[in-house]
Amino acid sequence: MSDCVFCKIRDGQIPSTKVYEDERTLCIMDINPLNAGHCLVLTKTHAATIYDAEPADLHAAMATAKRVATAQRTALKPDGLNILQANGPAAFQSVPHFHLHLIPRWTNDGKGFDWKLVPGDRDRIAKAGEQIRAALAGGTS
Repeated sequence: MSDCVFCKIRDGQIPSTKVYEDERTLCIMDINPLNAGHCLVLTKTHAATIYDAEPADLHAAMATAKRVATAQRTALKPDGLNILQANGPAAFQSVPHFHLHLIPRWTNDGKGFDWKLVPGDRDRIAKAGEQIRAALAGGTS
């Protein structure tokens, strides 16, 4: 896609700090890191969201995420790791190209991602589960 910043990075039109690359994926350092070591795993094939991505590319992205996360743990010794992936504006996706954020976390690092646990309505939970099961049985992907 000609106007996609991640496609331009993939094609070498925009500089990046590459960490890892294979046939299907590319891992770069995030230029707006939440914490030190914050990386992005991109699929090389352009797909705006998880809904558009090919399963083989998603499998490859997760394999790369594990490989890089293991290296982050060895190199940086974080206390934890967030893997974040967003789809669409309502989910705060800032670049419409499938990617995973690998964010090293340290205890009391002052960063967010926590939310207050509020029990859900059991009937609504069950109904949503039924709708999802029906969609799965119908073969929608």
